[in-house]
Amino acid sequence: MEKANTRYFLQVAQTVPLMGAAPQIGDLYSPPPQINLPPNSSLTDSPYANSDPSYKCCTVNAIPATESLLKKSRLPLALVLAPYRTESETDQPVPVVTDSVIARCRRCRTYINPFVTFVEGGQRWKCNICFLLNDVPSAFDFDAQTQQPADRWKRAELNYSCVEFVAPTEYMVRPPQAPAFVFVLDVSYSAIQSGMLATAARTILDSIERIPNQENRTKIGIITVDSALHFYNLNPNLSEPQMLVVSDLEDVFVPSPADLLVNLTESKEILKSLLEKLPDMFKDSVNVNNALGTALQAAFKMVSTIGGKIICLQSTLPNVGTGALKPREDVKLLGTAKESTLLNAASPFYKSFAVDCSRSQVACDMLIFGGQYSDVATLSCLPRYTGGQTYFYPGFNASRTEDALKFAHEFSELLAEQIGLEAVIRIRASRGLRMSAFHGNFFIRSTDLLALPNVPRNQSYCVEVSLEDDLKGPTVCFQTALLHTTCFGERRIRVITLCLPVSNSMSEIYSSANQQAIIAYLATKGVERALTSKLDDARDAITNKVVDILGVYKAHVLGSAHGSTPQLTVPENFKLLPLLALSLMKHDALRQTSQIPTDLRSNAMNLLRTIPIQLLIPYLYPNFYSLHNMPPEAGEFSESGVVFPPALNLSAEKLEPHGCYMLETGQNIYIWVARGVVPQLCIDLFDVKSYESVRAGKVTLPVLDKPLNRKVNLLIGKIREMRRGNYYPQLYVIKEDGDPALRMWFLSHLVEDRTDNVLSYQQFLQHIKDRVSS
Repeated sequence: MEKANTRYFLQVAQTVPLMGAAPQIGDLYSPPPQINLPPNSSLTDSPYANSDPSYKCCTVNAIPATESLLKKSRLPLALVLAPYRTESETDQPVPVVTDSVIARCRRCRTYINPFVTFVEGGQRWKCNICFLLNDVPSAFDFDAQTQQPADRWKRAELNYSCVEFVAPTEYMVRPPQAPAFVFVLDVSYSAIQSGMLATAARTILDSIERIPNQENRTKIGIITVDSALHFYNLNPNLSEPQMLVVSDLEDVFVPSPADLLVNLTESKEILKSLLEKLPDMFKDSVNVNNALGTALQAAFKMVSTIGGKIICLQSTLPNVGTGALKPREDVKLLGTAKESTLLNAASPFYKSFAVDCSRSQVACDMLIFGGQYSDVATLSCLPRYTGGQTYFYPGFNASRTEDALKFAHEFSELLAEQIGLEAVIRIRASRGLRMSAFHGNFFIRSTDLLALPNVPRNQSYCVEVSLEDDLKGPTVCFQTALLHTTCFGERRIRVITLCLPVSNSMSEIYSSANQQAIIAYLATKGVERALTSKLDDARDAITNKVVDILGVYKAHVLGSAHGSTPQLTVPENFKLLPLLALSLMKHDALRQTSQIPTDLRSNAMNLLRTIPIQLLIPYLYPNFYSLHNMPPEAGEFSESGVVFPPALNLSAEKLEPHGCYMLETGQNIYIWVARGVVPQLCIDLFDVKSYESVRAGKVTLPVLDKPLNRKVNLLIGKIREMRRGNYYPQLYVIKEDGDPALRMWFLSHLVEDRTDNVLSYQQFLQHIKDRVSS
């Protein structure tokens, strides 16, 4: 009895009252609750035996033992994974098992991992997922290089949750193909006028050495498109590239069987020559048409036999040929129940074409440049079903250095990315658990096999899990296997294993929940609901989920009687869930407003669905810093890196009339300059004499020999490089009495305040509390 009491008091002691206090945003980036496995759950005491949450995490770090307990808890059960993330300098590199000894369970095909058990004197191993006994391969304890016996306990797959195996030939449908890239470049009037074509050609030229080509096998081809398709013969023996024009858009054909898709190393000089000439070739074009669909079909014909990547740079709405689209932005529908019709694809071509691509191991990336309506909702179908990525540049104009720099940086990083090719992902789990729904950029090939012609770095996937049977053991395991071909032509299997305890205790399950993973799940489900139903329903569903979770906590963990209580009490690990949920509802993807153009909303939805948790949190709840009164160490280097000023709560009450602030979302950086700012700050930061002379809008901060300017430039530089992903946040300076649209855009990020029709954080807590009490 005494024991039970202590446990109960422990649970109660970790509660946090929320009403009437500002949210403790210092804990936004705290690690998720610890995974408390029973002793000796893993074979070795390696600190890397269980999965790092940045590769794979679960919404709860203790799994309910029965379906009825899971239902009663109202907590979502889902995995959030980014299996192919980049490694930072501080990361432990993923160990590679090169000796082609791959021990797998005969029945369920699980890979040997730190959570199996050896029996019969180490001759056999017991699978931790289906419990079958398997023979240990004879070569498991032998080092083929030294031809000596080896220490089994030092093998990477028994010490690390994330390992890569070099796959033998039986893991290949065909030998690894050469990486292939086909660029489909829009050369219509707007692509020329905005400078998109010139910047794109220059970036490919500058990045040619960065394109993965370790074995000199990479192939490359270029198609330019307006109302006709232009192919380029890049035979290295020609003195200059030859253009071949196909103007028949009905029955697309490739005008030459060879030399359109060429070896990058052999044809590098002629390719450079083409890239230098491209902008001039079309500089006088007044063609306002674009046949993207037909160009895609042609690009597909070029690469479909070997697979590869089609990279589209699109400036004009495709308006002729296959997949032609019409401008459909309807301002009257924005902010109404019918808005979701604009957020769904307008033409079935882009999805059906993407499915064909997926079958032939062809991925598509879309870079969309919006001078006017671009139909991001339709064009982003291509990356969604082929494992690609969508980038959107609204109002792009290369004559603005800031626009050219952002696009060139992101495009160059995209070209240099060490992608995985011809990939499939399968997730196995302990008996009683089943993967029931999958969200992310891929095509579901069979019930549980995700097909990705291309695995980009740092893309996130969300997988819902259901309980089919009561869980009998003390732990469960989830194992993700990503079979892929590396850029350098090696077939590999990346295996990531996560082991979690099973619990019968509601309070234990609640104190193990991971609020960041839950919000990633809610973001994915919210976007899905907005597209299949309406935006209102998505916001309601998020509120209802928070009410459900906190209601169960009040009734079943705290044991409070029904009826009103003066406080809304949550467990320590949930203290930011209401804040993140409110931020999600106020986000551009889901916000109740008629002011967000469809393209911007579609792009925000794409980002919510695909960015890893590390980028998602600031995208929902931006970091907000005061610059005019930074502590002396802020903006300087220290042993642990660049020191940031203390983060502020996102509320207008933090804005002082003489202040200067920075807010960053991972996608954009804003500097807010208040009307009463002192002239000295204008001199020290912007090199102008007064507030009136500060230039607002998209800017590049000057580089001055002044401490404040140096510190702010260092902070901006750090923000641009500190997170996983290719994104390059742009800088906007916003003046308190400047452009009303910019001002509103900045203030919309202050999510703790009330806006026209959406509650403030404290009102939202009151609303949740009233509903929990009722």
